[in-house]
Amino acid sequence: MSERTKVYEEKMEKTLKNLDGELAAIRAGRANPHVLDRIMVDYYGTPTAIQQIANVQVPEARMITITPWEKKMVKEITKAILVSDLGINPSDDGRTIRLVFPELTEDRRKELVKETKKKGEAAKIAMRNVRRDGNEAFKKLKKTEDISEDEIADEQDALQKVTEKYIKKVDSAVETKTKELMTI
Repeated sequence: MSERTKVYEEKMEKTLKNLDGELAAIRAGRANPHVLDRIMVDYYGTPTAIQQIANVQVPEARMITITPWEKKMVKEITKAILVSDLGINPSDDGRTIRLVFPELTEDRRKELVKETKKKGEAAKIAMRNVRRDGNEAFKKLKKTEDISEDEIADEQDALQKVTEKYIKKVDSAVETKTKELMTI
């Protein structure tokens, strides 16, 4: 694989990492501390991730406990969770915040599977766009550099193979998350 193709592979890798992050944030009825990754707390005027100002643990299959290092942050973290799209009401005892994840209903599971598939499809579209951009860049090379039609075709073939590899990875990630969501 050439350096030219590698640039586009790196873009596809970033897209895959982004998808993994989005899928981790979809809660599957089990407690997963990654659902807190996108929630920011006002920490002395700076938006800060919960994991940077508190100890996050999963003591039971459907519960997350958050113990802030500073007691006064309990209210701030609770407020941030309430305004987020997490859909869980936190409870606290003044020191520790508890998030209890309810069992998902069948309808909610199906909704989350649809959401997962949508995110997977969006990632595939992004990867195809990267491939299209790469193919256009390769065609422009013919005008600016001394490069043969065969070399351009080889680059395009290599990029197609990379695209197919990453689309399979997206399908695999979506399938894994779907199984996780539908497991009771």
